[in-house]
Amino acid sequence: MTSFKLFKAGQFSPLSTAISVATAVQSFAHRHPRRVSAAVLTVLAGSAVTAFGVSDLGALPPGPAPVITQITESVEPSQLAAQVQAIDNQSLTLYRSELTRPADTVDSLLKRLGVDDADAAQFIRHDTVAANLLKGRTGKAIKALVEDGRLRELIVRGPAGDGDNETHFTRLIIERTANGFTARQQIVPLEVRQQLVSGTIQSSLFAAADDAGMPDAVTTQVAEIFGSDIDFRRELRKGDTFSALYEAHTADGEPITWGHASGKVLAARFINKGETHDAVWYQESGRKGAYFDLTGKSKTRAFLASPLAFSRVTSGFAMRFHPIQKTWKAHLGVDFGAPTGTPVRSVGNGVVSFAGVQNGYGNVVQIQHNGDRTTVYAHLSRIDVRRGQRIDQGDRIGAVGATGWATGPHLHFEFKVNGKQIDPMVIARASESLQLSPQSLGAFKKVATTVAQRLNQASDWHTAGAQTGPRFE
Repeated sequence: MTSFKLFKAGQFSPLSTAISVATAVQSFAHRHPRRVSAAVLTVLAGSAVTAFGVSDLGALPPGPAPVITQITESVEPSQLAAQVQAIDNQSLTLYRSELTRPADTVDSLLKRLGVDDADAAQFIRHDTVAANLLKGRTGKAIKALVEDGRLRELIVRGPAGDGDNETHFTRLIIERTANGFTARQQIVPLEVRQQLVSGTIQSSLFAAADDAGMPDAVTTQVAEIFGSDIDFRRELRKGDTFSALYEAHTADGEPITWGHASGKVLAARFINKGETHDAVWYQESGRKGAYFDLTGKSKTRAFLASPLAFSRVTSGFAMRFHPIQKTWKAHLGVDFGAPTGTPVRSVGNGVVSFAGVQNGYGNVVQIQHNGDRTTVYAHLSRIDVRRGQRIDQGDRIGAVGATGWATGPHLHFEFKVNGKQIDPMVIARASESLQLSPQSLGAFKKVATTVAQRLNQASDWHTAGAQTGPRFE
């Protein structure tokens, strides 16, 4: 324990006494830092936060303590009472939303909407226009205004029919008036709005897209756009992220629930294993539109990575146990599992060199491409081309089946160079791609810069956890 000596008053000056005490405290703190820290924490825990300052004690001027003046002013928003009254007088209108189901009746639908109104049910059953509510395809979007179980208004949005589903929708309105119910139906143009969405891979691309609220049609487009950059069969990783800017078809400002709810993907980003891949839709004057990376290099290659639109793959380019021969052997190709009848496309331009039946391959098509490159499509349920026919990339050549030595419906696909099977993903990545002309490159880069900023914004929303679904732009 450190002891402090006491001095008689007047023996030392105030300044020297303060210095001596400070020196003693400092010495004690050096020898017992933990005790000092504990004492300081105890004082701070029981008091308000205080700012301390140390100055030369000899520099303090003599005189009375400083006077502290406190000024208090009452501040109140102008016209506060009027604002509160206006809020009280405002009415809040709440709508109930539903989708029509295959087994729906008038009564079951109204019950789900919280409607207990015999007059409304009777009107919908017997009115010629109102009866369209449950006619045609299901999945119509319904919005109901209900007060104490009584129906005030019912708005139904569904497909237009007669081949106009891609451009128009039907709006059916049922209203309660002073003289009873009325019903009217309108054909209204669909609106096209841009939506921005982001997601993170946890298990699969489609599962992540569902969590992000991205339509399947958009997911498929994204997979097609980056199909030559990313092998979605083997290279997808948990934690990979994606963003997409796409066209959404809306009815009265709300995404439609039928037909093609989405249009073209305008831009997309996929970060796979830490590597960023970007794509921007751009149409150069006098040429077809296509996707390009941010430098202006086309995402379209001379060969597609897959003869099917993005789908489940049963096995990759590797060793496998042959299901018929019961032996391990090199599987020099890729098997794409898909339902019978799924369209099969050519991965590149070429000429059909064979279309017929070949032993274990069953129905098979072989296409000769430039130089020494050929592709083989086997186990087809049908063949849609003939020998000698010229084929463009993406043309349908047949459909998935289970002919030949196949235990289930799938497509067996091979890519050969000089007669030797090569991994088709390697060929797709190494194949040629187009470049924008120098005249269009400057204009494209301006577009690409703007799009990149929007994709960055989508990624920031997603990282911050602020995005729970697609955002309209």
